[in-house]
Amino acid sequence: MSKTTAFFNYINEGYTTKGEFITLGAGMLEEETVTNALVNIPLKTLNRHGLIAGATGTGKTKTLQVLAENMSEKGIPVLLMDVKGDLSGLAQPSPGHPKIDERHVKIGIPFNATKFPIEILSISEQDGVRLRATVSEFGPVLLSRILDLTETQSGIVAIIFKYCDDNQLPLLDLKDFKKILQYVTEEGKEEIQSEYGRISTASTGAILRKVVEIEQQGGDLFFGEKSFEVDDLTRVDENGRGVISVLRLTDIQDRPKLFSTFMLQLLAEVYETFPEQGDSGRPELIIFIDEAHLVFEEASKALLSQIESIVKLIRSKGIGLYFVTQNPKDVPEDVLAQLGMKIQHALRAFTAKDRKAIKLAAENYPDSEYYDTKEVLTQLGIGEALVSVLNEKGIPTPLARTMLRAPMSRMDVLTEKEIKQVLDNSRLIPKYNDTIDRESAYEILNEKIDKINKEKTEEEARKEKEKTSRRSTSTRSRSTRMNPVVKVLTSATFIRAAFGILKKVIR
Repeated sequence: MSKTTAFFNYINEGYTTKGEFITLGAGMLEEETVTNALVNIPLKTLNRHGLIAGATGTGKTKTLQVLAENMSEKGIPVLLMDVKGDLSGLAQPSPGHPKIDERHVKIGIPFNATKFPIEILSISEQDGVRLRATVSEFGPVLLSRILDLTETQSGIVAIIFKYCDDNQLPLLDLKDFKKILQYVTEEGKEEIQSEYGRISTASTGAILRKVVEIEQQGGDLFFGEKSFEVDDLTRVDENGRGVISVLRLTDIQDRPKLFSTFMLQLLAEVYETFPEQGDSGRPELIIFIDEAHLVFEEASKALLSQIESIVKLIRSKGIGLYFVTQNPKDVPEDVLAQLGMKIQHALRAFTAKDRKAIKLAAENYPDSEYYDTKEVLTQLGIGEALVSVLNEKGIPTPLARTMLRAPMSRMDVLTEKEIKQVLDNSRLIPKYNDTIDRESAYEILNEKIDKINKEKTEEEARKEKEKTSRRSTSTRSRSTRMNPVVKVLTSATFIRAAFGILKKVIR
């Protein structure tokens, strides 16, 4: 048996599935594609999470695009984080190219140019379906972790949420939260202290500074109503294809705090909302987090712990998380250990640090008699990757150097006119893009503060009036009482005596 035939059997045995699957491409041996040695991913294990890694320009985004397209075709809804702005092309079919046809002949599968149903979302000022969440929906624990608060400060946030719950004060946006911080340290200080204990002004000041930091990164646009319902991420179109929700993030690359805030809230909301389903035949939703280092770089230890917990638990809800980044080391080890699918594009070995990173990356993959993993990692061409996934039994498949299939949709951005067309056809924009600013903690507390200040002013005026009245009464009293000396001098007895003395003197 030739080495090529043995490799063909090796790949086919390792990647054959009983249920539905997605074809990524074909295995390669010694830089040659082995036609029909197809590398397949079972739909059943897509909720076991995944990693797409590789240096800039090696094809990570196109791999993400291929996965999203094929998931959509299988009726699986997808959410993409479009940080670089080059994924909107999913809405238009590929124009095709002879090199694409040549690639697919080598792989052994046909190429069909296709457009996919997409929904454009936004958490900033960019056009799209507006994603929002209220402060109350975060809750005190998650909000404290996002703000990276100390234990004492987190306790104060818990008290604030309890006070708002007890007094029917809706916390919807950041101005609500800032107003309650002001209230508990000023006008409502005595009320809070009598019911919930003393709150340090220094601590509330520190919390306020953290809130302002989020606000300056665009949090004032994200916090508020109408809250986005995560069920709207799980829609399918009239043809049974999963809707691909493309979240435009091109203008927040320098605002990682907002990005990580959004991501953590979304994952928490999905986890709390979706029912348990265990390992079903297909996932309910796949979420791709491009430029994943933005989530982890600015995260505190508490926030990382929260993310790790969600990654471990959320797959039982039928949710798959796929992290896209340049190097596997950008993802914390505890998260990396949970990722069942790994697609590794080329890494560059320009420095000693790069070579060390390549060695570490190679250790994430199974050993193979056909490859020296460390060497192959630096030799992979554009559109090639080392692949290992989980089979239907949850066992890692053989490592395969893979010639990846080309995207069926356009590998470029939409024009402004095409984007407008997508937005005009959106079913969600009418639902979410009207700003709602109903009465909440800000307005209620302003009224309460005005009432307190009015009562305080009236009380001061009353006291001043009483003081003035007492002073006036005292003056009148003094003026009506006759001086004792004057009284003696004006008495009849004194006058008669004085006249008697005067007569004697005249005589």
